[in-house]
Amino acid sequence: MATLHLPLAPLLLLILTAAAFLSTEIAAQPAAPAPGPARPINITAILEKGGQFVTFIRLLNTTQIGSQINIQINSSSEGMTVLAPTDNAFQNLKPGTLNKLSPDDQVKLILYHVSPKYYTLEDLLSVSNPVRTQASGRDVGGVYGLNFTGQGNQVNVSTGIVETRLSTSLRQQRPLAVYVVDMVLLPEEMFGERKISPVAPPPKKSKSPDVSDDLDTNSTKKAAPPTEKSGSCEMKSGLGFGLGLVVLTLKFLF
Repeated sequence: MATLHLPLAPLLLLILTAAAFLSTEIAAQPAAPAPGPARPINITAILEKGGQFVTFIRLLNTTQIGSQINIQINSSSEGMTVLAPTDNAFQNLKPGTLNKLSPDDQVKLILYHVSPKYYTLEDLLSVSNPVRTQASGRDVGGVYGLNFTGQGNQVNVSTGIVETRLSTSLRQQRPLAVYVVDMVLLPEEMFGERKISPVAPPPKKSKSPDVSDDLDTNSTKKAAPPTEKSGSCEMKSGLGFGLGLVVLTLKFLF
């Protein structure tokens, strides 16, 4: 029996030695770091990485809409979709277009490029038009909605004033989608012809005749006798008195 167990001893010793060595190596390796919290989404950083959005970034900062997007996108369950016009898109506007806008209209113009819901390109092909924007509801004079059409991989957006396509995607991951557009989206509510028919003014009321006015007029007419008739009577009275005086003098002399 002893001769059978002797060859197994070196083998068992070798196995135990290898196991001890492997356990030492595993223990010596540093533990992998735990994944840190995800960075909050920043619309400005996304646009800066994409380039060619200097004007749009400036407007996002001056109107403070960029900060609003960052706060809402990191706390909303619906997500958001941003249509970002390039610098060339702003340069193609008529000179002075932005400067002529009031601060409130500039805010509405930028909010018009933001939808309060996350949309993929496939979603936009089948979405129900018009699609609400962040500008919707700020002005009782219009809807401020966008209309999306297209087929395949091409999606077009129309405002009623301009129409362009969504050229590329800077980000298409929930909760934020950012698509590039080659034209500034001009809302019809702000830049279209307002076809409002003028309201005709109400007809003026005819002044009812005043009784006191009639009395005053009649009294004036009665109190003022004709001038010519009065003068002729005075002339006749003067001539008669003169003739009578002459006759009386002649009688006295003769």
